Amino acid sequence: MSQRQAQRADKSQRRQGVPWGRWGLRVSALSYLALILIIPLLVVFQDGLSEGLRGLWSEITRPVAWAALMLTLRTSAVMVIINTVMGTLTAYVLVRYEFPGKSLLNALVDLPLAIPTLVTGVMLVILYGPQEPLGAWLERALGLRVIFASPGIVLALLFVTFPFVVRAVQPVLLSLDRSVEDAAASLGAGPWTIFRRVTLPPLLLPLTSGALLSFARAVGEFGAIIVVAGNIPLRSQTAAVYVWGEVESENRFGASAVSVALMVIAFSLILAVDLIQSRRQGEDRT
Repeated sequence: MSQRQAQRADKSQRRQGVPWGRWGLRVSALSYLALILIIPLLVVFQDGLSEGLRGLWSEITRPVAWAALMLTLRTSAVMVIINTVMGTLTAYVLVRYEFPGKSLLNALVDLPLAIPTLVTGVMLVILYGPQEPLGAWLERALGLRVIFASPGIVLALLFVTFPFVVRAVQPVLLSLDRSVEDAAASLGAGPWTIFRRVTLPPLLLPLTSGALLSFARAVGEFGAIIVVAGNIPLRSQTAAVYVWGEVESENRFGASAVSVALMVIAFSLILAVDLIQSRRQGEDRT
């Protein structure tokens, strides 16, 4: 080793021995996380709990607030059931079949994540509004009112959260070994049996993860909902819209209390997703 190389190696070792670089990165990342995420969350929790747990519960269980929370959970649950089935089907078609326009369809799956949710609401009003041909026909022929009612909320949530299940399932489908399915087919198993017993089991964890993420996203949706559902208490007012109404009414405690409830629900779902993903990683290592 030459003298110059030895000097470079010595400088490199001295730089590695100084922890300022590593500590600087940690402090920067944690400071940013605290400023952007942790401090605002703590402020909302402090405000919502300013009158204690009893005051928080009393505010959440007010008839209007409770109805908004229940409507949010019901419509989100309906959305999750539909999106779990159709998202899995869409991912399966995108992975297993070739057809014209496949690349375009694959790109369109992510479109709801790119456009403002207010635009989603406007699109649904234009399509299903009571003054529009399709909306008027549904209400006249089937008695189904879409806009300013629960079906409109579910449609908006379906559009906004559609990519979550598809993108959670699609990579796993791409990585599956098709030879196991071929072996099952050679032994006489039908398509449904192959899907149920061979293809579906590896998809259960990512499917659950995508479903929980879509539920968490739906619980906090505001932009599309305010357009398609309006702000009708006890009828089409979701929890996020209720919070906005309380802020407009200068009832900060009421807004903070329901916000705490929404954050607890969302955090519980995110924690469940993290546990599922940790379990997946453990299974992949084994």
